[in-house]
Amino acid sequence: MKLKNKVAIVTGGSKGIGTAICEAYAKEGAVVIVVNKHDPATGIAVAKEIQQTGYQAEAIQCDITNEIAVNSLVHQVLQKYQHIDILVNNAGLAVFKNFEDQTLDDWNFVMDTNLKSAFLMSRAVVPFMKQQKHGKIIFIASIAATVGFATIAPYSATKGGMLAMAKSMVVELSRYNINVNSISPGTVDTPGNQTFLTDPEFLKGIAARTASGMPMQPKDIAGAAVFLASDDANAIHGLNLIVDNAWTTL
Repeated sequence: MKLKNKVAIVTGGSKGIGTAICEAYAKEGAVVIVVNKHDPATGIAVAKEIQQTGYQAEAIQCDITNEIAVNSLVHQVLQKYQHIDILVNNAGLAVFKNFEDQTLDDWNFVMDTNLKSAFLMSRAVVPFMKQQKHGKIIFIASIAATVGFATIAPYSATKGGMLAMAKSMVVELSRYNINVNSISPGTVDTPGNQTFLTDPEFLKGIAARTASGMPMQPKDIAGAAVFLASDDANAIHGLNLIVDNAWTTL
């Protein structure tokens, strides 16, 4: 098992890519903390499903855009498990509107959920990872950070912000054996992507610009997340691992 006895916090763990990562980490031996902001039942359901297969998980509801709540979450995990080895900043969403129709409220909502939460969560775990002299922090970014997509400008900005923040963190934290890396998925069949995936023109683009001609599945991202969280990636710092079914290559 690549992650045996590790404690991993996964934000947005109650659906899509987050759930796939939680399941993959648990199968590799990690204790998984499934974090979600809204409906606690969804996180509990994911944790129970993992437990029923014989692996370790628990669900914690937390407003990851709130500094006090984030610090409390990290304190709660540390009290119970004494260490935090892996943080996956996966929580994210988009508001699908043309650029000129995006409101300041839309911008703030997306920024808070995607980028502010990643900052708060990372900042909260870093002191403890420095003390234990190891840790893995993974940002789930997007090819939208580097490739243009219509109607998601604030989302794209947050994902670009993740990549930039990760690089800065590497400069400060690599000396403490803390690995900070990113994964940039292409189009994945998740609840949050249904606006794209119900658009016939976008589906034509996937068919023409990807190796399989189809959207990826959440499990396609989970393997990359396992690798970056494992000891196999101990010498990897500041990587943006693109998992896009060849979208940015073809």
